[in-house]
Formats: sequence, structure tokens, C-alpha cells
Amino acid sequence: MSKSYADFKLINQDKKMNSKKVAIVTAASRGIGAGCARELTAQGYIVSLMARSESVLSLAQELDGIAVQGSISILEDLERLVQVTLKKFGRIDAVVNSFGDPPRPDLLDISDGVWIENFEMLFLSVVRIAKLVTKPMCQQGGGAIVNISACDSQEPELGTPFSGTLRAAMEGFTKLYAKRYRADRIRMNSVAPFFVADSRSELEGWNVPSDLMWSRPATYSELAKTVAFLISDDAKFITGTTLKVDEARSAAI
Repeated sequence: MSKSYADFKLINQDKKMNSKKVAIVTAASRGIGAGCARELTAQGYIVSLMARSESVLSLAQELDGIAVQGSISILEDLERLVQVTLKKFGRIDAVVNSFGDPPRPDLLDISDGVWIENFEMLFLSVVRIAKLVTKPMCQQGGGAIVNISACDSQEPELGTPFSGTLRAAMEGFTKLYAKRYRADRIRMNSVAPFFVADSRSELEGWNVPSDLMWSRPATYSELAKTVAFLISDDAKFITGTTLKVDEARSAAI
């Protein structure tokens, strides 16, 4: 993925500005990100999407939003995403920081480069986009940010080393940011799901328990409703927390 601005694309240039709320969703071409984009659109938001895959452009067109093709790990791509969104709509009311699945190598087989790559994706991207959207959110009187974490973020598992380290750090930042900007009415929370998929075939290679509550994983649409709630005014007193959507799998109270 090149770091030049030429890698991202803007669609629907002629869309008129309106008074609807605007939500940025990253890693939005499929999975949790796409589910959140669809749910927020259904709830009346205009969506500004980003993903590395070109398919994000088609999804944005389907949802009557806009899209930037780029990587959350590249600062310049995040800058352009925010710039394009503000130029087109004049506001950013919400951000959903979604991510691709990190790899699952053996702990000491992880090279420095892979640690850094996943640090940029799972932690630094959250910090960077927070820096970019905080000022406009302050100017408009508030906003909400939701980070997609995982239920093992505070209970490290050898099979998912990046959740127990980097997503744990992300949740720590979530608390610090919430404390710093609560007076500005900007909220930040994290959502930590268990397995999420629209079909079991998507979870091939994972150790999926046989005793799931509903005999299946949560769907992308179902998780997206939780994300949408945390963004909404119904959750206006909720900030700085990590909401586990994990069927009580985690041991922590």
C-alpha cells in the first residue's frame, strides 16, 4: 500500500451537504466495519468509509456515503479521510475504529516488524484519528468514538497475542481520552466481542465453542447495534469503558 494520496478515492462528489450526522467507519469493506456502516446508515447517519480494499467504494455508493481507499496504519491516509469528510459534510459526529484480523503467530516468532505493524494498526491508528477529529468535535459541541476490541484484551491468550497486549493498550487509551475530553462532551468507548460472523465458515481455523448462547456467533449486524447504541445519545453518560459482548466468557467482573 503506497503512502501517497493517490491511493484513496472519493465518490459521490456531487452529494449535497445536509444536517444529518456524519460517522467515519474504518476497515469498512467487510465484516464488523461494513456491519457498522450499514447499521449507522439505517439509523440516519451519513457514512464516510475507509478500507484498503476497493470494494469499500461500492459499499459507500450503496449506502449513499463517501469512501476513501487507504490504510488506517498510514497517517497520511487518515489525514485525508478526515479532511475529505470535513470538506464534504462540515462535521464529524462519530468514529468507529474497526480493524482487520491480526495474525496469530507463536509468541516469540513475532518479528519486530510485525509487532510494529500491528501496533500501528491496533493502537496508534486510534491515537492518530483521535488527534484528527477532536478539534472539530470540540467545535461542534461533542462527538463519540467507539473502538472495536476483543474479549481477550484483558485476559491474554497465547493464541491471540496482539489482543492481550496491543488491544489492552488501546483500552487504556480509551479511558485516558475519555477523562481528558469528557468536559468537551466527546465520549470514547471500546466494544470487546467474542466471535462475530455471519456464518460459521468465516471462523474456520478458530476454536469456536460448541455451547454458544444462541448456537451461533453474533452477526455483524447484531454487534453493530451495540456500537450504534454507544454512539447514540441514549449512551451519553457512558464513556471510558470497555463493553464486553462475549456471553460472559471473560473471567473479569
